[in-house]
Amino acid sequence: MSTISVSKLKKSQKIVFNTSKFVFWVEDYLFHPTTTFQKALSYILLPLSAIYCSVVLIKRYRGKNNKISFKIPIISIGNLTIGGNGKTPFCIALAKDYEDVTIILRGYGRGSHGLVLVSQNGQMMCDVQASGDEAMLYARSIPNATVIVSEDRVEAILFAKKLGTKIIFLDDGFSKSFIQKFDILVRPNPEPTNTFCLPSGPYREPHFLYDKVDLVVCEGTDFKRHVNIINATPQMLLVTAISKPSRLDQYLPDNLIGKVNFRDHYMYKEEELLNLIQTYGATSILTTQKDAVKMANFAIPLSILNLEVEITKEIKEKINTFLAPKR
Repeated sequence: MSTISVSKLKKSQKIVFNTSKFVFWVEDYLFHPTTTFQKALSYILLPLSAIYCSVVLIKRYRGKNNKISFKIPIISIGNLTIGGNGKTPFCIALAKDYEDVTIILRGYGRGSHGLVLVSQNGQMMCDVQASGDEAMLYARSIPNATVIVSEDRVEAILFAKKLGTKIIFLDDGFSKSFIQKFDILVRPNPEPTNTFCLPSGPYREPHFLYDKVDLVVCEGTDFKRHVNIINATPQMLLVTAISKPSRLDQYLPDNLIGKVNFRDHYMYKEEELLNLIQTYGATSILTTQKDAVKMANFAIPLSILNLEVEITKEIKEKINTFLAPKR
């Protein structure tokens, strides 16, 4: 196997870290602007935010007046802000409690188009290149589930019904207001100090929509994370390709020897990871479960930040009330 020279690797690392610094700056600007320039830029872009919000709300209320009923329980789990805030692990923890479930998501970062059956009743039907990382994480995390990726959620729902599913979970389906469903929004913790919509702030839809959904959940109140490291080694190098990687900091061990952040949904190459291990003198790559599905077939030592979510009894009861047969 050919290898990248250390000098080339260091050059590519520099690009990665410069990209990360820019991404971190953008995240700070959107979520918690602190500098005078960030605050000024946020206000300067408000006219664009107003236009964006108008388009979003017109689309939403048009859909609201033309809802499609698919005669099957559909639970949508989404968030108003960009980036990760626990939506995927929450959905995994919830879906595990039920049988004959199908997870439907768009499949960001995948190398395929159209409808792809990722898994059927727990049997893998494609690889991570075709599914994308989040869809493969669902497929590997929920026993006996069916996972479908599709840009067209209606097509995916109809296909899931043909397969005989009993409950559908829509990942990031809040914006699909034309679908009759039970809407859950995962609220970020901590909340952004900036409450503007894009591009002035982090909100994809206006903040007041928290008051218009069936259920709002927040980490620390309605669900808790439990994180442990599987296959820990003495010198671990953190490698991630997730949004807002700084949210992992509270779970990182003391013997971490470095961090390398790639863009969200990045598809890793085995060669670059092997060279990172060599350059840093690491005994393993420490990564998230979502990242690990893209490294599963690599001949590299992996340590996994294993994340499990515990949902409160009260939240489960509210969802079960929706799922209970209607008389």
